[in-house]
Amino acid sequence: MGKQSALVLMAAVAVGLGSLVTGVPGVPGVPGVRAQAAERDAGASPPDAPPPALRVDLDRVTIPELQARMADGSLTSSALTAAYLRRIATVDPRINAVLRTDPTAMRQAAASDARHRRGSARGPLDGIPVLLKDNIDTRGMPTTAGSLALAGSPPHTDAALVTRLRDAGAVILGKTNLSEWANFRAAKPTSGWSAVGGQTRNPYVLDRNPCGSSAGSAAALAASLAQVAIGTETDGSIVCPAGMNGVVGHKPSLGLVSGAGVVPISAEQDTAGPMARNVTDAALTLAVLRGDGAAFPAGLTQQPGGLRGKRIGLWRLPSLGPEVDTLMTRTAEKLRDAGAVVVEVTPPYQERLAQLEYPALLSEFHRDIDAYLATREGPRDLAGLIAFNRAHAAERTCFAGQELFEQALAAPPVTDPGYRAVRAELKDLSRRSLDETMAAHRLDAITAPANPPAWTTDCARGDNDVIPSSTPAAVAGYPSLSVPAGFVGELPVGLLLMAGDRQDAELLSLGAAVENRLKAWRAPRYLPTTGSSGAST
Repeated sequence: MGKQSALVLMAAVAVGLGSLVTGVPGVPGVPGVRAQAAERDAGASPPDAPPPALRVDLDRVTIPELQARMADGSLTSSALTAAYLRRIATVDPRINAVLRTDPTAMRQAAASDARHRRGSARGPLDGIPVLLKDNIDTRGMPTTAGSLALAGSPPHTDAALVTRLRDAGAVILGKTNLSEWANFRAAKPTSGWSAVGGQTRNPYVLDRNPCGSSAGSAAALAASLAQVAIGTETDGSIVCPAGMNGVVGHKPSLGLVSGAGVVPISAEQDTAGPMARNVTDAALTLAVLRGDGAAFPAGLTQQPGGLRGKRIGLWRLPSLGPEVDTLMTRTAEKLRDAGAVVVEVTPPYQERLAQLEYPALLSEFHRDIDAYLATREGPRDLAGLIAFNRAHAAERTCFAGQELFEQALAAPPVTDPGYRAVRAELKDLSRRSLDETMAAHRLDAITAPANPPAWTTDCARGDNDVIPSSTPAAVAGYPSLSVPAGFVGELPVGLLLMAGDRQDAELLSLGAAVENRLKAWRAPRYLPTTGSSGAST
């Protein structure tokens, strides 16, 4: 079903985790406050070294495999959580992905262990460590969207999706760094940078960018710092970092996951979604986020026929470079060899979507951020945020601009007829771009590269991220899924799959079959830099 081959889970999760933690090549880094907090929390939280006979390959283990071991008593959530906490303390200083760990994580794990002993586990996520992007309200923990403006008092309540995770027994392990304000502040931002957390690095090549805005969630998964993570997307902020960090990211259909308690950009496009190292774990996590329990991903376990007979449209996007295009050619050949029919397509209306999207988002951001700030201590509205940034030099240490804030403040209100016409046209054209293409070729899904090879992080230049593949599904509110496709040199490239509204289950099932065919994942090597990108693999 696209999950990795069964693992031999044996020996001990001992202090230091042996080769599972210490085998990462040492690369100089700047730990900053996040690594210090991780080391403090990790040192204070875990109990004495867990008992022997519990070795887990954190890179490759899946949730069903973990739950099988918890069910037979040969693995505990406490041992698993301690393993991840120690790995954060050891590995995260290289990449700066985890802002802080939850000091109650080990208590959460112990409660899960008690449920497993009683035979009353709450489902597949019970006892599974999860990291949350730091724009998701989490009671008792800072939720900052990367901005010092929100770094004071934590939220008083959990976001709705966090409540669902807790009710499912998941262990909230900590919070991940992100592109500040989810990359909706400056006209030329640097993805993975925030005033609260500094710069997150790509684990594959440390001077390369992790993409954003769910940069910390994706980089943490690539480095095996949690079993799953939660990201958020308005346009590309789950699927691009997933692709660029060699992991799986699912942007659900709009409205499938509650946005209550998530720092917004636009209610018309925002959604939280699961990120993982395999499609199975992403599907199981989505089932919890949307409230379906374990029933939602049941179809993933069968996959009758796999890819045979599936019709897939390939949107090449040669603007992402010849090496990515070569990788797409090889990917199409592999899918055809597995029995899929792959036809080349170019969804229409893309230039018009690019013209209209930001004007609509500006009006929606002003409305939605004002409503969110009213629930938090700190600046009370967008004008207050702009004033805060002008008054605090630390907000300008990577890039100074807040052009999108200023444009949003001056944008027409959402009651304006001109705005309403723009959003209506966006919705119509984005849905037609996918619906018409799929109908014309009788497709099960459309695929495209999720990202170019990661660019070098450079605060002075900003991002080099013209990546149009995420826009149609993001604007339409349709689901998309990034799975590892291969590498350009040392740098991962994801394959983005898109389908129609509420076709999440079908898309995840197809994605699992694609993942199983491509088998493109490999662990990062934490290289300090790389030369020319080299041939695609």
